[in-house]
Amino acid sequence: MQKRKIALAENQCLVREVIAAYLAPQLDAEILEAASVEELEALIRSHGPFDLILLDLLLPGMMPGLDALARLVELNQTQPVVLFASGAAPNVVIEALEKGAAGYVDKSQGARSLVNAINFILAGETYLPAFLRLTPRRSASDERGLTPKELEVLQGLTAGLMNKEIAQNLGLSEVTVKMHVRSICAKLNVKNRTQAAMVASQFGYGSTATSKRGREATENAAAAPTPRSGMNA
Repeated sequence: MQKRKIALAENQCLVREVIAAYLAPQLDAEILEAASVEELEALIRSHGPFDLILLDLLLPGMMPGLDALARLVELNQTQPVVLFASGAAPNVVIEALEKGAAGYVDKSQGARSLVNAINFILAGETYLPAFLRLTPRRSASDERGLTPKELEVLQGLTAGLMNKEIAQNLGLSEVTVKMHVRSICAKLNVKNRTQAAMVASQFGYGSTATSKRGREATENAAAAPTPRSGMNA
């Protein structure tokens, strides 16, 4: 009997290699690895379509949004592509399903649960963890351990604001904002503010912050009198 072909597209090398080594004998499958969307697309073209693709949400090349997922589903000839992440917000999972994903497998699950989820999907089903099916959406601050103030700072980062602008918007000192940024990076397991903003966008943390200058400009424009047509200035 021919072995199944599974592609594991995972951002972290050690995690990818450990999971591949575990899944191969458990599923009696050939596991091919990719470290980016570009590598995965090349694998599909040369070895595909795959019986299943595990697709890391933070895989290089996934930005912006989940457009790459829809492209990969089409490239894999509608064979299952599964979102593979840790703590993805429900709205992100829903968007993934709308773009053709065959489910969402959370990295916090145990190894045996991962195998069961993959077998479930290979049987033609759509897999979602029980907690995602049965519980209401948690706030973003709960999902990643962020405090309400850290979430406000993170929204500023996703809006592309500098620390000075975030401080002005929130009534904080720049030093305090810097401390919040360091804490956010630690909790999101990223190295810098740019990566924090990328993770925030992927996990559904809305970017609602606007700069103080931008708000003032809008308010001033709204308050300015509108000239009446047909009258001289």
